[in-house]
Amino acid sequence: MKKRKKKAIKVKKKKHSKIKEKPVQFNKSNSTDEKVIIKKIKKQPTEKKDYNVNDYVVYPKHGVGKILSVEKAVIGDIHINFYKVFVDKDKLTLTIPINQQSNLRPISSINQINKCVSILKSKPKIKRTMWSRRSQEYEQKINSGKIYELAEVVKDLNKNSNAIADQSYSERQLFEKAYERLQSEFEAVLKTTPEDVKRKMDKALGRNQDLEVQ
Repeated sequence: MKKRKKKAIKVKKKKHSKIKEKPVQFNKSNSTDEKVIIKKIKKQPTEKKDYNVNDYVVYPKHGVGKILSVEKAVIGDIHINFYKVFVDKDKLTLTIPINQQSNLRPISSINQINKCVSILKSKPKIKRTMWSRRSQEYEQKINSGKIYELAEVVKDLNKNSNAIADQSYSERQLFEKAYERLQSEFEAVLKTTPEDVKRKMDKALGRNQDLEVQ
């Protein structure tokens, strides 16, 4: 009789443990699903920054632009709100849907501009890798939309001389592209003339004041 009781107890324990395992696994899968949903909801508001007409913004592939208007359109059955952004340097008007505005960023602060000036004053990094690889890295930095990376490209490709022999054609093109992008953001933040900004940048770079970026 004692042996039968022990067996019966063992069977009960096994059944009880199986019943416990199922709801634990089910709850875990539910908790992970809930976390994913919560994260998506939290990210949506951070992507929706309100820009107003006449605000300056930076679009990574084109640089600084000015918001001309906030408009609405219906494409099919979908209502779309979008910004009209004018890039003065390229004489180009961009249409950017508001739900894709993660591509935009506000122009830098005065403190960020001052940090850029410090970067321009620092020594350029000398890389021994092939130019083809370096040029790709520079291009990525220019199109990243990050002002510090832009300043680093200007600093690394800067030549104190304007002599053609000191810089290859492709180096000069990348330098001018980065220089103009950085200059346009300096102008928008400092609210001053292109000439004043150029003098400020050239002084930080140690360039002769009569050098011109064409």
